[in-house]
Amino acid sequence: MITDQTASLAKPVRTEAYLDLLQMLTGVGLVAFMWTHMILVASVNLDLGGGRVMNAIAHFFEATYMAQLGGPVIALVMLAHFVLAARKLPFRAREQKAMWRHSMTFNHLDTWLWMIQAGTAFIILIMGCIHMWTVLTDLPITAAKSAARIQGGWWLLFYIVLLPMIELHVGVGIYRIGVKWGWIKRVNRKALHGLENKLTLTMVGIGLVTLFTFFFLVKAM
Repeated sequence: MITDQTASLAKPVRTEAYLDLLQMLTGVGLVAFMWTHMILVASVNLDLGGGRVMNAIAHFFEATYMAQLGGPVIALVMLAHFVLAARKLPFRAREQKAMWRHSMTFNHLDTWLWMIQAGTAFIILIMGCIHMWTVLTDLPITAAKSAARIQGGWWLLFYIVLLPMIELHVGVGIYRIGVKWGWIKRVNRKALHGLENKLTLTMVGIGLVTLFTFFFLVKAM
């Protein structure tokens, strides 16, 4: 027999489960977007900085209004994901000290990975919004325009910082989602974590090659 007290206790638990599911779905969506975005921007490497492939892809997304509409949608999803994840982040100094003390005591890999995710989340939220605002308020996207931005001012350093932050966050995120929802088990955890590390390094490598192409090979407008 379910009492009123049991029902009242079940509601917060059920709500937290729904919020965790929504956090997972928004996270997976953002991972898919980040990796797809990386591959599409890296198309500038296919013609050694000529920009024809990248320009064609960018034109398609803008002509179909996927860039104009998708950009704000991605920004909202990113904000929603951060708000959902922030439920478990230590914002107060006392909480942060306690979290650091526990992490040092347990010295567990998954705990450190959570710390990396929490730290990179704040950086990505700020720098990602700056990147999206800069790009979407200066359409159309072209290889020459992107090169001009990277070749001037502090943008190269900006992207050198943002790139590993994003890839660390999404790589660790996919791994932790698999662990949390039972897809990654104890028997295959080490192998899949190694695969996640290789994938993260691969994506960082692709990003660095793309930055090199923009900085040295693409003719700025």
